[in-house]
Amino acid sequence: MILRELTSYLDSVVPLSFQEDYDNAGLQVGIPDKEITSALLTIDVTEDVIDEAVNTKSDLVISHHPLIFSGLKKITGKTYVERILLKAINKNIAIYSSHTNLDIFEGGVSRKMAEKLRLIDIRVLSPLKNNLLKLIVYVPESHIDRVRSAVFEAGAGVTGNYDNCGFAAGGTGSFRGNENSNPFTGIRGELHFEKEIRFETILHSHLKPEVVKAMLKAHPYEEVAYDIFLLQNEDEHNGLGCVGEFAESVGEKDFLELLSVCFNQKGIRYSDLTGRAVKKVALCGGAGSSLLNRAISSGADAFVTGDIKYHNFFDADKKLLLVDAGHFETEKYSTEILYDLIVKKFPKFALRFSETNTNPINYL
Repeated sequence: MILRELTSYLDSVVPLSFQEDYDNAGLQVGIPDKEITSALLTIDVTEDVIDEAVNTKSDLVISHHPLIFSGLKKITGKTYVERILLKAINKNIAIYSSHTNLDIFEGGVSRKMAEKLRLIDIRVLSPLKNNLLKLIVYVPESHIDRVRSAVFEAGAGVTGNYDNCGFAAGGTGSFRGNENSNPFTGIRGELHFEKEIRFETILHSHLKPEVVKAMLKAHPYEEVAYDIFLLQNEDEHNGLGCVGEFAESVGEKDFLELLSVCFNQKGIRYSDLTGRAVKKVALCGGAGSSLLNRAISSGADAFVTGDIKYHNFFDADKKLLLVDAGHFETEKYSTEILYDLIVKKFPKFALRFSETNTNPINYL
């Protein structure tokens, strides 16, 4: 397989446009036209992980956390990032990362946490904003099926569990071509009226180039009349964190024990117990304390995330049980998400999970 095939697929199924402004997801090291035969999945990229990739003959390391977050002016081996980069380049190992875009997309890190806890009725905690577009195009009646199919095949018209979602209404369009025109219908220089269909659908912003390209290719007019608007609607299917419920309530101490077992975390920190059973749970993999108020507003009995600061535990104020289950631990299953996505598309491509423990935090 060519590296570009795999990275282009991941870039589209877990859109790079979903990532936060500070992030640096995508291909970080490697030539896109490089031939690859296998990949190693890991949370972090370390020198030991690169050594493991060499020993297992893996051409590519796919990580959750990016190795490069900010610009580099020199690569001399002075820092751990520079040493890893030099080793990866010298050993011809490519590096690809899927970070906050993997947190935000519908099947992402927080949902995986909820699934591991066997929660039901899972929904997004903080929906993605400024991501949905509305496309409106005017099409002659004879070509509506062709244009509609083209934009749907390009990825437009998907809403949650439904696809091919659109609306069409008839009307009459008018136009007059000048001496340089080549009208699909009508006569150059004469005003023409044509029975047309106003067709509209929604799409994610990252799909705009491909959808417009497909629409223009399928449309018969020399000059296509269409509009694209940014919608104020929140994307209820993509976003940070999630909320779900247990089939039956559990006690707070039992809930903490369950978290310890599920995420293999021996150093769980938590706020004062509320004295209430836990039924609804909010989760955010990694560092999600900024979503505490969202979790409280959702009516959750507990909020589980990582990297919680001292004063955040006061903010819980017994409104819910606030739990720090660790950054690494709450994101440890991100490699399973990437594995399932890749195998679904490329079932014969060789993948293996890294056996290197990259968690930089130790517990006494």
